[in-house]
Amino acid sequence: MPSIRHTGIVVTDIEKSIDFYRQYFGFEIQKDMIESGKHIDNFCSLEDVKVRTVKMALKNGDMIELLDFISHPEENNEKLINNIGCTHFALTVENLDELYNTMTNNGVFFNCCPQFSPDGRAKATFCTDPDGTFIELVEVLN
Repeated sequence: MPSIRHTGIVVTDIEKSIDFYRQYFGFEIQKDMIESGKHIDNFCSLEDVKVRTVKMALKNGDMIELLDFISHPEENNEKLINNIGCTHFALTVENLDELYNTMTNNGVFFNCCPQFSPDGRAKATFCTDPDGTFIELVEVLN
């Protein structure tokens, strides 16, 4: 397998999520479209799907895909770190302390302040995006 293509994230307010991922992590919109039709219905195993899909990428090509299900909004959005399935994704960042302070001052929720890994080679913490999706932020230390 050459690479992971993207991480899909279902959101409730796509404009707010676009701003969040752009402002704090530098993702830029690559494609913004409304998808519907038989192929999307088949992919989702639902009927009459209409979804806004926004693909955002970093300069190195790493990509996330924000999904706003216009036709099938989720009603229960409780996310816990111990839920079965994919619970978070991780981003490598520079100067985690500065980013943590900026995000905290803007009201972003963190589980804890940045912590050193047991081997001392990294500093990490978890925050949530506007919909409560957990994001692990990792600064690799020299």
